[in-house]
Parts: sequence; structure tokens; C-alpha cells
Amino acid sequence: MSVKNLLATVMICFLCNVGAVNAQNVFKRYFNHLVNDSTDVAQPQLLIYPTLAYAPETTWEIGLSSLYVYYAKRDTTNRLSEISGFTFFTLENQYGLWFDHAIYSDQDKLFLLGKLRFQSFPLLYHGIGNNSPKEYAALVNANQILIKERVLKKVAKNLFLGLEVEYQSLSGVDFVLEDANNGTFQFPLGANGSNNLGLGAGIVLDNRHNVLNVRDGFYSELAFLHSNPTWASTYKFSSVYSDTRIYKPIGKNNVLAAQVLGQFNFGDVPFNQLAQLGGESIMRGYYYGRYRDKHQLATQIEYRMLPLPLKFTKRIGAAVFASTGTVFNNTNDLSVPNLKFSGGAGLRFLLFPKKDIWTRMDYAITKEGGGFYLFIGESF
Repeated sequence: MSVKNLLATVMICFLCNVGAVNAQNVFKRYFNHLVNDSTDVAQPQLLIYPTLAYAPETTWEIGLSSLYVYYAKRDTTNRLSEISGFTFFTLENQYGLWFDHAIYSDQDKLFLLGKLRFQSFPLLYHGIGNNSPKEYAALVNANQILIKERVLKKVAKNLFLGLEVEYQSLSGVDFVLEDANNGTFQFPLGANGSNNLGLGAGIVLDNRHNVLNVRDGFYSELAFLHSNPTWASTYKFSSVYSDTRIYKPIGKNNVLAAQVLGQFNFGDVPFNQLAQLGGESIMRGYYYGRYRDKHQLATQIEYRMLPLPLKFTKRIGAAVFASTGTVFNNTNDLSVPNLKFSGGAGLRFLLFPKKDIWTRMDYAITKEGGGFYLFIGESF
């Protein structure tokens, strides 16, 4: 090897080592900033981190998440606002981009609550109804856009009233049938895709100060949405949505939380906008959409220990939870035997001590299996 080549090789190795050391130092500083939060409580904070999770609807999932939290005008008497982003890829060839937000203006004059979903999400379709078979009938490939926004104005203390809008688009739909279903499968309404714009109004009673981890509070939403071909919707239908949550402190660190959720649809509802049971928030452990029908009722209870009484750290917590729910086409289908159950437990890690924000790692089980969930903030 010539001297020139030798010097070049040495220089490349040196630069690689310097780059590796710098990257390691950057990671150490970021990890130290994350674990040892010294930021003033009034300062906005941004967190970006990779995720690895498992859930029934995705199997293994690799993603990149971000969270931005702040107080309006950096005034801690205002409520904590949060904007979260999430991009992912799963071993089921699912990928997408999510954004969620709960934004409070100064003195809560305005409250913006919404979510956006852009995803290619092959899903398992088991059919419609509470007695749909465990074995899925078809694999549905599709591209989905979901935009849901509430623009609410404070009309009294903790009481908000305003407009709600929801747009859902399902395109490129392809039902891949299982061999056993060929010739007997009934394609649901919306099997060729649809675009539906729902317009309506909502009323919210909300006294939460930190939506990511409520220690003591109450939240209740009642909303009405209507989709109509008059404003470029494929189908005509209406939806009533109800969500009530209560949080009670137990002792110094523990919280008992409960939620009752209802969704009721009327008219020609496409299969992708039927009430769907399961997911990462309520009825954890069930594949999201495992059961679907026009209506849904579900409830859950969770006991949170934040933190656990450990001598060596105050940043580890835990939770246990249980839920029950059902989907139905009419009230005659409502009965105890039709209820589904799930339950589980999880660990918590305190990310931002001064803002009391935790990340959750939950494992839920049902009679059909289980699921692991990793998210920032509590499930409800």
C-alpha cells in the first residue's frame, strides 16, 4: 500500500471514529436531557424517539414518534396543550402517519381537539355483528384518510360548545377472500370505497388540566355528525357520539379512572365507519374492528399507581385495567351474554417529571389472545 493510500485510510478511520463518538455524545446528551428533566416547567418541550411495539392489528411495529407540549403564553395556570405525531411501518405491510392534538388557548377561550390519519392499512375483516367468526373472512387492502376536528369555544367555566367535522376517505379497496368464503361472501356497504364528510356540533364538559395524565378531573363529550351526498359524501347517515370519563385520586399517588363510550349510527353506514370495538384506547387486547356494527357501548376502569412506592426511584409506575363492551344492530341484541371482556396490566415511566407525563407499556388479554401497547400518555 502506498503512503498516500495509507494516509487516506487512516484519515477515513479517524473521521469515522470521530463521527461515532460525536453521535454517541449527542445520544448521551439527549438521553440525559430526557431522563434528568431540568427544563423550567413553563418551557415548551419537544420529544422525538423511536418506538417498537406489538398489537393484534399490526403484529410488530417500528415507528418514530414525537410529542410537543406547552402552556399557552407559558402560563402554567393554563391547561397543558399537546401535539403528537407518529409514523410507522409494520410487519403486516401497514404504514402511515398520525397526528393528534389537544390545544387550549389562553384562559381556555378556545379548545381544539382532533386527529389526522393517513395510512395504508391492510385490515382483517371478520364481518358485521357481535357474533362474527374468530377467523377473518377477508384481508382488506386500502388507503385511508381520516380527519376529525372539533373547534370549541368556552361558554362557561369548563363548558365548551362548537362545530365538529369529520372526513373519511377509503380508496384502492381490495377484498382478498379466504378460500373457504369464495362464493358465499357478502360484500359490505362501502366495499368499493367511499368519501364521506360529516358536519355537526358538539358540547364538551372538561376540567382536565393535563390531558396526558389526569389526576383529578372530569371529561364528557356529546357530538352529532351528519354525512350527506349534498356536500359530496358518498352515503347519507348520521352519528351520535358520547364519551364520558372520570378521574379520582386515591391517596397521594394513585388514581382511579373510568370511562363510558357510546357510538350510534343511523342510515347507510359504510363498513369502515361502523362502530368498531378494540384498539389501543378501549377494549385493549382486541384487534381494532374485530367486532363492528351500527352501534357500540363500552366501558373500562383503570387503577394507576404513579409512581410505585419504590425506594430506588420515583419514575416507575404501574396500572391494572379491565373493560367490557359490545356492538349491536338494535337494542334487542343488548344482553349480558353478548358482552366481550378484556383486561391487563402495564408499567409506566415518568418522562417529564415537572409536567407529570408518563409513557405506558400495557399488555391486555382477551379470550382470543392479547396485545402489547406502547404510547406516551394514558389510554384515556
